Order: sequence, then structure tokens, then C-alpha cells
Amino acid sequence: MKKTIFIFAALVIALLTLFQLSTYSVLMGSSSVEIIITIVAIIFFIIGVIINKKILYQQKNPTQAIHHKKVQELGLSKREHEVLCEIASGLSNKEIAEKLFVSESTIKTHVSNILVKLDAKRRTHAIQIAKKLQIISF
Repeated sequence: MKKTIFIFAALVIALLTLFQLSTYSVLMGSSSVEIIITIVAIIFFIIGVIINKKILYQQKNPTQAIHHKKVQELGLSKREHEVLCEIASGLSNKEIAEKLFVSESTIKTHVSNILVKLDAKRRTHAIQIAKKLQIISF
């Protein structure tokens, strides 16, 4: 947070300095307003490109590895694990069914089996348990 505040403060100071320099140069008659505006625009374009590159290429937190042994120990089938991952991404039963090309009742059966195997009462509780056991990525 401090770094962000410092960057914006530096940008504001740089902008004010550029405006003061442009005012001084216009008063002195050494350069035209168009050249000063062009210089300011180029400087801010370069600053924007640098900030954009830093934001786009930030290292993201690596996702935790899924413990496939725990998935097998719980007795989750590959399809049930797939459904659990889709539930964790926030999809409804109908959306999961469309994505996996099965009927909605099949997804309901898988969800019921998941809840029993994870000893969960609701879908959200199942997701919490799965995150604790590190059987889904988040």
C-alpha cells in the first residue's frame, strides 16, 4: 500500500514539475505550447506502459498442488472430483451439467455423493473441506 501511495505521489510531483517547467518556458518564449504538450504526453505514455507491464507480468501466487492420494482415500471418483472443482468455481448444477455433457440429475447424484464422502451438509461446506484437504485448487 505504501508503495502505491509513493508511486502516485511521485507521479503527481512529476506532473506539477512539468507544468511549472512548461509555464516557465512559455513565459520565456523558448518553446511553443505544442512541443511541451507533446513531451508531457510522451512521458505519461511511457509511464503508463511501464506500469502496465508491471501489472501484467506480476508473479501470481502459485496454486497449491492437488493431493491426488487424498482424493483416492476419500473415494471420490474422477468425475466427482471434476464436479467438485466446478462447484468450487461457482457453477450451478445446470451449468455443470451443460459443461460436462451430462444430465442435471446425474450432477445432483454426484453432488450428493460428494457431500456424503466429505461429510458436508452443504456445497459451500464441501468446498471448505476440500480446500483444507487440498484436493481442489483455488
